[in-house]
Amino acid sequence: MEFEKRLERAIQRGQQTRKQKGQTHAQKSLSEEELKTLHSKYRLELSEIIEDCLKQLSDHFPGFDYKTLVSEEGWGAKINRDDIQLANQQSQSLYSRMEMVIKPFTSTHIVELVAKGAIRNKEVFNRSHYQMLDQADMESFRELIDLWVLEYAEAFAADR
Repeated sequence: MEFEKRLERAIQRGQQTRKQKGQTHAQKSLSEEELKTLHSKYRLELSEIIEDCLKQLSDHFPGFDYKTLVSEEGWGAKINRDDIQLANQQSQSLYSRMEMVIKPFTSTHIVELVAKGAIRNKEVFNRSHYQMLDQADMESFRELIDLWVLEYAEAFAADR
């Protein structure tokens, strides 16, 4: 009988420990409102970086039109241009663009960067990168934005 009572007490202690861990985890996890606020902060910071990088890119290649994007699909910027190629008495319209946006807040609680690029009617990339909001590293996003803009600039310069 004595073992039976000790076993029951051990089980109760284990259950109490599990409840305490669950309460601690619940306290540590961010509320929905806190996650929305965090997403807004990251969105603003990253969209400014995107805008700066794409403005600089358009300054180095005259002919690109710059546009800030704020829509249901996200916040960021895009540059685009139309060129005409004349060959054998025929003209062809060539479209180039680069677009980067931070997607809106969703129930998945992520911050997501999406980028699309096309050079002379050819899509050169269509990429996305995301991180959980409570674990997001803004420096890695900054480096990724820089890298993708530099890759596009190199590809565009090589194709002109």
